[in-house]
Amino acid sequence: MSSKTNPAYESYWNLFIRFFRFGLLAWGGPVAQIAMIREEFVDQKKWISKEKFNRILGVYQALPGPEAHEMCVYFGFISRGRLGGFLAGLGFMLPGLLLMLALSWLYVTYGLSSPILSGVLFGFQAVVGALLIRAVHRIGKHAISDRWLFAIAGLAAISAVLEIHFAIILAFSAASYFISKRKNPVIGLSIWIPLFAVLIIFSPNILDSVSQESNSIPSRNVSQLDLLVSGLRAGLLTFGGAYTVIPFLQHDAVGNWMTNTQFLEGLGLSGTIPAPLVIIGTFVGYLGGGFLGAIVMTIGIFLPAFAFTIFGHKYLERLIENKTIHTFLDGLTAGVIGLIGITTIELLQVGVTSLTSFGIFAVALLVLYLWKSKIAIPVVVICSGMVGLLFFLNLL
Repeated sequence: MSSKTNPAYESYWNLFIRFFRFGLLAWGGPVAQIAMIREEFVDQKKWISKEKFNRILGVYQALPGPEAHEMCVYFGFISRGRLGGFLAGLGFMLPGLLLMLALSWLYVTYGLSSPILSGVLFGFQAVVGALLIRAVHRIGKHAISDRWLFAIAGLAAISAVLEIHFAIILAFSAASYFISKRKNPVIGLSIWIPLFAVLIIFSPNILDSVSQESNSIPSRNVSQLDLLVSGLRAGLLTFGGAYTVIPFLQHDAVGNWMTNTQFLEGLGLSGTIPAPLVIIGTFVGYLGGGFLGAIVMTIGIFLPAFAFTIFGHKYLERLIENKTIHTFLDGLTAGVIGLIGITTIELLQVGVTSLTSFGIFAVALLVLYLWKSKIAIPVVVICSGMVGLLFFLNLL
């Protein structure tokens, strides 16, 4: 489509640079990122109307993946088609990818031996728990809209403690809410009973083995295909916001090629850069397979976000209008929130192990609730790292 018939028309280079600039300014999480995109293309450039923006955003919020990145792909798509969508998405994610690659290299090269970096990472470990608690609250208050969804989130959390595979948990969460809405809530929730009964009968010592995975010694024997599949799975299951990627990456990586402590430190690093939180996948991939592993896992995580728009947006827009799909997605999201809750508890047990780390955690959590600025997260993370450094240097 030419510039005469398309008000959103831009050269490929200008399109890439515009979204690369967005990537450099992507502080504050998806809410701040989406607000920046809305101001640019609705209020200033007027590429689409406010009503259409809200409808498109609703589509992407119902789909897995970082919605801010998907919105960038969408605007690139309406400007210059599929190649435009690819360039816009690439531009938006590239600053975070490059910065995370650099931080991952520094971490692997110096993090385990440098007392300075050890102090900073100590602060990062403590602050991640605060970030996760705030995220679970923010996601949950929007996604948990009735008591049945709350119950499903609780059942999903119990299932995670019992080490039921997350794919089974998500399937039961979606089916449970669907039955609750279409038939009867009691029947919907009761489908979990046979699952727990089978688990108890065939795994009588299940409670003795809970949480052993996080303490296992990583083997680091992972292929690039494993990393790609792990990234794809995470990219296809991140319903309800970027933080929902955490339990899936943790499930695959911790105990296999990294520890919970390393995972915590990676989350802390991801909070210091302008990027969607799913960029943690770059760090996870780097520890599993070096530079190539980081690229492979990042491709896996972001590939669905590109593909949904470039190849199927108009079909997805129609699909999302189906109320039955909404019910399944609501139940699925409740299950994911339950998984995040358990992951948060596990990571808190690793990151908050002393009075000092508890102090960092508590102050960070208070600031995150009171300070609404889009720069709150990176500032809190960096300050926590500095406090950890001062503690290690015996200056506190």
